[in-house]
Amino acid sequence: MDDHQRSGCPINLTLEVVGDKWSLLVIRDMMFGNRRHFRELLTKSEEGISSNILADRLKTLLDQGIITWADDPSHKQKGIYSLTEQGIELLPVLAQMSGWGFKYIPVSEEARHPRQTTEPGRPEDVGRIHGRIALNPSRREASAKGRAERRRAIAGGV
Repeated sequence: MDDHQRSGCPINLTLEVVGDKWSLLVIRDMMFGNRRHFRELLTKSEEGISSNILADRLKTLLDQGIITWADDPSHKQKGIYSLTEQGIELLPVLAQMSGWGFKYIPVSEEARHPRQTTEPGRPEDVGRIHGRIALNPSRREASAKGRAERRRAIAGGV
């Protein structure tokens, strides 16, 4: 355990990576809003994230292996952010949080009755997006292998 970690609890360790006010919203915008450039993440955020906070969160997510950055072939001064497998595996967390929010917190009318769109980013797209991710054989095999390894580790640790 590092000196800066409060405990070795997996919930605590996860919150130390993505438990601030902004990180999961940035991941949400990348996952469901298909926002891949800094400017898109900054200007299309409903919550109004500031540029310095966004830059800090992107750096943290990069350092933790949740996202990657690559040069944008269409514009030499831009970069493209993408979710890694580790980032994609946060999909069920975001889906559960969304379901909990719909159930227990009054949400806006737009969120309650999303407009029809072909653009990812709406609650009804979660299954479709998850299905597309699950159809990728290499990701599916890697996820299944990871789940099996986690089950073995848990079973062996009990």
